[in-house]
Amino acid sequence: MPKLEVSQMRKVFISYHHGNDQAYKDALIALNNVYNIFIDRSVNTGDIADSLPTQTIRRKIRDEKLRDSTVTVLLVGTETRYRKHVDWELKSSMINGAVNKRSGILVVMLGNNHPDNGYVSSFLERSTLYPHVPRLQLVRTAAEFEALYPGLPDRIIDNMLEPGVSISIVQWSKIYNDPDALEFLIEVASEARMTNDYDLSRPMRMRDHNPRPGWI
Repeated sequence: MPKLEVSQMRKVFISYHHGNDQAYKDALIALNNVYNIFIDRSVNTGDIADSLPTQTIRRKIRDEKLRDSTVTVLLVGTETRYRKHVDWELKSSMINGAVNKRSGILVVMLGNNHPDNGYVSSFLERSTLYPHVPRLQLVRTAAEFEALYPGLPDRIIDNMLEPGVSISIVQWSKIYNDPDALEFLIEVASEARMTNDYDLSRPMRMRDHNPRPGWI
């Protein structure tokens, strides 16, 4: 795969659970350093102090990081859906403000959180990425999404069910083993941002909380 010129690269914000999934984020950046697929605009550990007031953290994420990106890549691990900062980043990515415009979104399921036969897509990449799959699975309800994709954030499910929104969900191994697929998905996500009519009705998560008994 030929390397892209800087002028051709999309600016990408990577949203993830820093505590659990830093290794995946580092691996994605290392892959990008080899293939020059995108320009990284994500928050690194320590960039924004967690001790700051909530509104200050949200403003910094929105104005200092997301403002300069066109695609948000969400890395979904076992605890991602319960993290307040991830939810803030997702909602901020979806808001089409006067200064900070909405972004396209690509969801990457980490580890074994994605079944090999469970491809779901809002895009026309079926023949490009999944030529061996005769048809993509039709998912109509939130319960079906939760069963097919353990750990998928509620805000993403809300928007996967919206007819006016285009988001793709892909397995980590698919993009890590095929940089061309990652480049393609980032590009179509960037294009979709222009027309996505996101569902913003869900309130922002105000605390980290996993309802599983015994979780702290």
